[in-house]
Amino acid sequence: MKKLIFFTFLLFSFTGFSQSCDNIKTITFPSKDGLAITADLYTTMKSKDFMVLCHQAGFSRGEYINTAATLQSMGYSALAIDQRSGNRANGIKNETNTEAKHKGLPTTYLDAKQDIEAAIDYAYKLNKNKPIILVGSSYSASLVLLIATNNKKVKAVAAFSPGEYLHGINLAESIKNLKIPCFVTSAKSEINQTSKVVRFVDAKYVTHFKPKVTGIHGSKALWPTNKGHQAYWKAFKSFLKTIK
Repeated sequence: MKKLIFFTFLLFSFTGFSQSCDNIKTITFPSKDGLAITADLYTTMKSKDFMVLCHQAGFSRGEYINTAATLQSMGYSALAIDQRSGNRANGIKNETNTEAKHKGLPTTYLDAKQDIEAAIDYAYKLNKNKPIILVGSSYSASLVLLIATNNKKVKAVAAFSPGEYLHGINLAESIKNLKIPCFVTSAKSEINQTSKVVRFVDAKYVTHFKPKVTGIHGSKALWPTNKGHQAYWKAFKSFLKTIK
């Protein structure tokens, strides 16, 4: 689908948090197989960098309502997408999943890989053909690590709670040649799992934030409603400052 559908919002409210956002649009663009991907586009006048934000299982782009707005306030542009494998988050329905089911398309984790790849291509063009930062949560954290290993349009990757979630793929082996800055983190109980995923990646590329608080699975660790979110944000912001 070539036509873009825009809806501008002046204000987002999220669990008591309100922030004025003057440049947020809901758009659609085609996946690799032509399926319409719905996404929220957050832009700034003089963007420090551009991010693609991918949600966890059973969720939607709504996972990033607060996170994307915060990144926007920090000077980053971002594209929060609905992957075809998902459902709903923070009251926002996953439109890509709905469309995929309507067309009878499969919606496994690996089927969503093409959605993320299409989003990278789309964001790359919006970013004046400059590489972007790729962010994933849970199953999409695994996918972004896999994709970033061989995609020149990605300059850095952030993976929140990655694991061996991809059927038929040994993720740790598949990403051993990852040679771009990589931020990984998880809940405290998942630290060993996360360490195993990146154990073959050259340590000079990996920033592994190991929380001292209990934390929570996926990028929800950044939500202001979750205990310890300040520590996750501090680590994530420090990583972003190192990206050129």
